[in-house]
Amino acid sequence: MLWTIAIILLILWAVGLAFKVAGALIHLLLVIALIAVLIRLFGGRKS
Repeated sequence: MLWTIAIILLILWAVGLAFKVAGALIHLLLVIALIAVLIRLFGGRKS
């Protein structure tokens, strides 16, 4: 689930960057996606 959200955010960031839309919002999406991936990588699953 978290990977899906991160991938969607990265795609939206790439589309926004390609069409120069929404300025700071695009970078915010990238930061959110990176944080989500880092939490997933370092947090892992607690059993």
